[in-house]
Amino acid sequence: MTLRRPQTLRPLRQASYQLSLHFYDAGGTERLLPADQAHDVHFETCLPARDFPTYEGQQHTPGSYWAASSDTMLDYESYLEARWMKLLDFDAKVACFSAQPFIFEGTDGDTTWSHYPDLFVRRTDGSVLLLDVKNPEQIDKPRVRLQAARTQAACRQLGWDYQMVGEPDPQLWATVEWLAGYRRPLNAAAPVAHVLLFRALQPLSIAELLSLWPEPDIERAVTYHLMWHHRLLFDVTRPLRDHTLVWAAPDPEHT
Repeated sequence: MTLRRPQTLRPLRQASYQLSLHFYDAGGTERLLPADQAHDVHFETCLPARDFPTYEGQQHTPGSYWAASSDTMLDYESYLEARWMKLLDFDAKVACFSAQPFIFEGTDGDTTWSHYPDLFVRRTDGSVLLLDVKNPEQIDKPRVRLQAARTQAACRQLGWDYQMVGEPDPQLWATVEWLAGYRRPLNAAAPVAHVLLFRALQPLSIAELLSLWPEPDIERAVTYHLMWHHRLLFDVTRPLRDHTLVWAAPDPEHT
């Protein structure tokens, strides 16, 4: 049964905690915890803490993204946020991530504040990164800098890393955007992967890798799939071309 999306959480101003996290758990139960009790919560499995509205004339483009890393559909609030979802999905150090799974509720002296961080990221080593995605034109505005400072302090208290990001590196984004089209499971084409990985035990260009087949349409798609999933390694800082060198990642069972 699909859980009904909860209503947007409202900050609980009467909460006495200096910093708390307000969220819906994976079962849809609303919870409020002080920060010192939130370390063991799996926020990557929590429901979004609010809806992403759509309306005529809005300046950003909400939608949904399928994350290969966790096989889940995630809602995003803007196209820029979707870009960072795709970059996180490609990152080999990221295990999974979720969108706006809680609201921070804090106090600075006599001032109360609240904030929905954009992306909660669980790395493969278990550590946490919190990302806020902002239009580059907004990042240096005083209210945005204050929000970032408060969120940074909150993450420090929780033992998490924090970044506020704008536009991604254009070269990295071009590569990731292209490979993302091949991130889904191989299914019937899976046997081709074994041949490609065997041929790539030593570095060779993509063109050389595919030279065994006169019309390697399927094999090319599998190659890009293996590159997305880091089974074929390559230099992500350089443009993706047929002369790009690729090589098979070490087999974890033999390392």
